[in-house]
Amino acid sequence: MLEKYNLKMPHAVYSGENAMDNVTEIIRQRGAKKVAIFTDKGIEAVGLFALPEAAVKASGAEYYVLDDLRPEPSYLEVQKLIDQFKKDGADLIVACGGGSVLDTAKLASVLVTDEYGVKELLDEPGRAKKCVPIVLIPTTAGTGAEVTPNAIVAVPEKELKVGIVNDNMIADYVILDARLIKNLPVKIAAATGVDAMAHCVECFTSNKKNPLSDTFALEGLDMIINNIEEACLNPDAMEAKKKMQIAAFYGGLAITASGTTGVHALSYPLGGKYHIAHGVSNAILLVPVMKFNEPVIRPLLAQAYDRCAHDGSACKTEEEKSAWMIRRMDEIVKKLQIPTSLQEFGVPKEDLDGLVEAGMQVKRLLVNNMREITPEDARAIYLQVM
Repeated sequence: MLEKYNLKMPHAVYSGENAMDNVTEIIRQRGAKKVAIFTDKGIEAVGLFALPEAAVKASGAEYYVLDDLRPEPSYLEVQKLIDQFKKDGADLIVACGGGSVLDTAKLASVLVTDEYGVKELLDEPGRAKKCVPIVLIPTTAGTGAEVTPNAIVAVPEKELKVGIVNDNMIADYVILDARLIKNLPVKIAAATGVDAMAHCVECFTSNKKNPLSDTFALEGLDMIINNIEEACLNPDAMEAKKKMQIAAFYGGLAITASGTTGVHALSYPLGGKYHIAHGVSNAILLVPVMKFNEPVIRPLLAQAYDRCAHDGSACKTEEEKSAWMIRRMDEIVKKLQIPTSLQEFGVPKEDLDGLVEAGMQVKRLLVNNMREITPEDARAIYLQVM
């Protein structure tokens, strides 16, 4: 556990009933005359954009929409949208969407400059400086992107996804309005929900864990394990959906104070080369990596069991409790029908060497893993899911 640690958060977080109404007041209080709204066409197509657009419109400020962004974008695609933003300008950014949209908006907030672009930040993330304030509105209960200082982009030439991390990308305002996740398709709700579960359990078992990250990781894990199935499978389960939204936010806070581990490290090549959705990549690797780590993190998983197990089970030993936690996570992934094999995505075994090489490049996260992952270990883990 770290001896020195900190927690950096957005200036303000608004949640609860009609949380979206705060967007109007934020714009007025800041005196913003022109607002850039980042979203994507998928969000617009299913009607989720209507609420935030109405809130911006009610402020009386001029606004325009930037929505030419596909899921899991490359840094080149992100830069193209940011160049359009730089050309049109704005006093305030409002972003409504999943992790890719929110991460792009965070990058835009620090890239109103000709001194550097997204490519330069991949090598020197510390160069980023906040230029424009941002309001982030997640439409999934999963990525935690609304609260982290991270922006994840695909780097095609490396066949890898890379995280740009800088505290200047922490949001100024976050809006958690459960109306935006009410009708989320099961497939997306499940994958993003398991992503949040991975955030919580990884941060709780990270080399960088600390009392601040533990507070949010454990509470988030408890809320997810006991609500994710209901939230994903029952369209009317608004209480469960609200809890998932808060839990995903807690997962993001845990990342900010601690950090994810081997699951995320080994999942980045799957998104970078095969464009497998981030949450699905993590779901595929979650149980294999947890089983690999189990001998080292057993006491922590037992502690998590004591917090999360509300099913009447009576595990006594650390070994039993740890096994229950891993079994429960496996059960959730399977019940939500998330793929657990790379065969479903046509990943050939001939690509194994490339996967191992790419995964071992993610040292930023591998150093957090309590059990060292060697190239041979990574190979064995990937083989389990091929």
